Amino acid sequence: MNIMLFHSTYGLRPAVRDAADRLRAAGHEVWTPDLFAGRTFETVEEGRDFKDELGKDELLRRAILAAAPYSERGLVYAGFSLGAATAQTLALGDDKARGLLLLHGTSDIAETASVDELPVQLHVAEPDAFEPDDWLTAWYLQMGRAGADVEIYRYAGAGHLYTDPGLPDYDEEAAEATWRVALGFLETL
Repeated sequence: MNIMLFHSTYGLRPAVRDAADRLRAAGHEVWTPDLFAGRTFETVEEGRDFKDELGKDELLRRAILAAAPYSERGLVYAGFSLGAATAQTLALGDDKARGLLLLHGTSDIAETASVDELPVQLHVAEPDAFEPDDWLTAWYLQMGRAGADVEIYRYAGAGHLYTDPGLPDYDEEAAEATWRVALGFLETL
């Protein structure tokens, strides 16, 4: 499988590279574009400030330019938190997308979004201040109306970015469970 893996608001951290290596070890081809051009951050607030300076349009432009050379191959779009939101936006706009793997995040869905049974898997903490229950319920229903085939996995007690061992949110048990399920999902695509 060809996977475009987008980083979180923290930037292209070692955890993203490690995730890409894990996916490659399972036989996938993976790209990890650096949408922040080498910048990484110690706090979500610093990363969010930089993202806001950069602007949503510029971030999306960079993501599209990174994915464009490979989209003909039929990409699985994936990402962490902000990167998941970016992956979702690109997957919903790419009629060749093979799947969508969301780790720790979602995004708004255009009313006109339409996909043909796009396989989608979301892994998110429970509770998660960035992905509250009412938001996730509405998101799930909207994705279904858009034509996606959605699975949601919740991890009780985990922090928001629980798969990143370099952050306080890290939860080894939840992270390993996430990767087992996610790798199984990718095998079905």
